[in-house]
Amino acid sequence: MTLWLPPRGETLLARAPVVFASGAAMRVRGKRWFRDTERKDIQGQLPGWPEGPVYTARSAPKATALNTLKGTAIAAVTLAWGALSSQGGSVGGPSGGTGADISDDRADEVEDFPVIWAAPDTTARTLPWQLDPGRSSPDHYRTHAVVTDRRLVIVGFPYVKGDDTLIDDEPLWEIGRSGIKSVELRDFKVGNDVKIVFTDGSWGRFSSVKRERLTRYLIEPLDFIPLGSLTTAQRETAERFASTRAPDSQAPLVKRNACGCFRIEVIAPSTVDAFFGHSGMNTVMNTEGTELELTEYHPDDFLT
Repeated sequence: MTLWLPPRGETLLARAPVVFASGAAMRVRGKRWFRDTERKDIQGQLPGWPEGPVYTARSAPKATALNTLKGTAIAAVTLAWGALSSQGGSVGGPSGGTGADISDDRADEVEDFPVIWAAPDTTARTLPWQLDPGRSSPDHYRTHAVVTDRRLVIVGFPYVKGDDTLIDDEPLWEIGRSGIKSVELRDFKVGNDVKIVFTDGSWGRFSSVKRERLTRYLIEPLDFIPLGSLTTAQRETAERFASTRAPDSQAPLVKRNACGCFRIEVIAPSTVDAFFGHSGMNTVMNTEGTELELTEYHPDDFLT
């Protein structure tokens, strides 16, 4: 396994899978576009990009018909589940997603679905084509985002089905944190999307099954507490937790949550997985340095 790791003095904060997002509304479902600020297609202008699929948004009548079919199918599944449940069977019911059913950005989520929005010579035009599922199949190649205290890096590697630990990173793209203006969580439908706006006004829309992990340290202040600033009991708890993780665990990252408890998170390169990114190894301690049971967590203490 050959992982991209930051040099000494730069702190690895997160690693998560990432691709360009795909439309969820019926008119744009499964589609994505690359636009300039006049909403013209620019994928043929992106340097080094191979040819990819050309999408056309579905007409309103066709989208309505597909929505009707989808609604009928959902109703049939719900009725079948209800019938089985009424017979006393042990079955699980239909589960909803974590996203929102109503878009607050119809222009870019319902009528159109740009994943690159960029004027000439702006940052989003430099994003790597390997992020596009239409050009680089996740069945054979994966892309991850790596977040450090200094930059955001996109890496890619060939994917071998059945071996999620076989990773040979190729650095594809990076930007310093100062080049990122804002990070916006986009919750329409599935709730896995994020819009990253760069300081020059261009932006990209991405999807990650570990969105919270990807965005956490791009949104939160990097106000980690130095181990030397903790009480003796707190420091011992943080160091003990790190020592019981993987042998290559980094120094624990400690933050104070809004509720007053302390989050301890440990990242170990050896735990990186092709599907999920780095493993989530974290715990919570109170002000006395006592590690809390999960049932004692406050809402602010949970990570995904």
